[in-house]
Amino acid sequence: MRVAQVHYHLRQGGVTSVILNQAAALTEAGAEVLIIAGVTPQGDLGYPFALVPALAYGSPEGGHNNTGELAKANALAAALLRAMEEHWGAVADVVHVHNPLIQKNSSLIPALRILAEKGIRLLLQNHDLAEDFRPDVYVNSGEYPENCHYAVINRRDYAHLLRAGLKPEGLHFIPNEVRCLKAVPGLKRTRYLYPVRAIRRKNIGEALLLSLFIPKGRTIAFTLPPTNTNDVSYQHWIALAKELKLPMEWGLGLEHSLPELYGTSLCVISTSIKEGFGFSFLEPWTAGRGLMGRRIDYVCRDFEEEGLRFDSLYSSIDIPLVYISMGRLKEEMEQAMIRVYRAFGRELPPHIIKMMSEDLFSHDTLDFGRLSEEAQAAIIRTLASNRGACRDIIAHNFFLGFLEEGNLGGTENNDLIDSNGKTVRHAYGRERVSEILLDAYRQVMEHQVTQKISKPMLLDLYLDPLRFSLVGLGDDGAAPLNN
Repeated sequence: MRVAQVHYHLRQGGVTSVILNQAAALTEAGAEVLIIAGVTPQGDLGYPFALVPALAYGSPEGGHNNTGELAKANALAAALLRAMEEHWGAVADVVHVHNPLIQKNSSLIPALRILAEKGIRLLLQNHDLAEDFRPDVYVNSGEYPENCHYAVINRRDYAHLLRAGLKPEGLHFIPNEVRCLKAVPGLKRTRYLYPVRAIRRKNIGEALLLSLFIPKGRTIAFTLPPTNTNDVSYQHWIALAKELKLPMEWGLGLEHSLPELYGTSLCVISTSIKEGFGFSFLEPWTAGRGLMGRRIDYVCRDFEEEGLRFDSLYSSIDIPLVYISMGRLKEEMEQAMIRVYRAFGRELPPHIIKMMSEDLFSHDTLDFGRLSEEAQAAIIRTLASNRGACRDIIAHNFFLGFLEEGNLGGTENNDLIDSNGKTVRHAYGRERVSEILLDAYRQVMEHQVTQKISKPMLLDLYLDPLRFSLVGLGDDGAAPLNN
């Protein structure tokens, strides 16, 4: 079996790790792998590589129907075919394209349409979907490629794509392989480790809020900064933590190895409000560490179906409305939703505003994770200067009181850690994921499908006002942050 793995780049990150893990699994299974990307990778990949510069990130401007765009698409399609033919003397049995529906190169989707029309067997795997409140990378013009196979990494996306028009025989659920981590033994354990790149959807402000409730001598530690270290939001949180003398640490992964950082951790935390797969919910158990923090239902349900237990996660941090400027928040959320819809090429329906308003004002509290960075920062300032307000917040969120007392909510339960670790290694290990991947490839090779995604339906499914969060928006939906 010849498999071409295709992506815009191979920079360090989640999708690149997935590609390399899949390449390793395929090679072990006897398949021939060619990795194709738009930028030359740093160092030796360990697998055959072909450079197609036209795959690299490019301007998303312009439609696909004009002569110039069509010429670029034809050139990219031809370059992909040429890369495979130069390597094998033939086209791959399966061309596996990663994240093609995220608009980073305006030529890719029309090029894939051209390949599909030529009978090339395509598997389009989506690690993220722009419809999930990411209008900055949405493909406004043209349809998604038709009559080819698709894949996703969580069951929520699987269900949504089925409802949007795909068929079970043409849609594949392919979970990611999870690496097993180690913690250096014998180190002093004082950190609540947040092993992620500190981008907006990781809900950085909530980590600062949690830091107000941890015992003295302990810290909350991020491992990596955003790719753009001058990111306004990131610098804002660093400055606030410094101003309020909060026990936060930043960018520790730039100077220390992950095994070292796990060795100094009490447990791992996650405050993220949105994930594609959710490595942070799985990896800690393999390193002998528990997990506490914010539950993401559609992610955790997938893992619970495999037998994992998450005893130390909360669904929300409920903030009494007295601490929130509700008029201002309502205006912020409505304006953000208007920007989101317009960025998707739509006008916001009145019933969406009504649903959102009723949701905001139907309770005595509001989840901290739905607020803007500005509103989150204001609450953190209040709590940092007013222990009475902290007691009030604890009354609505009992787990914060346990955290304050040094009780990690069961994250030191060795039986649970061992059990979850075994489950992760079995359900998301190389052997199991390789079987799923190879089965998907066989179906792609053996079954031609006739199917099409309804883009309007997909948008309707994802743009749920009841799960709308201001820190979970793509760039086009985000309002400027006032320091």
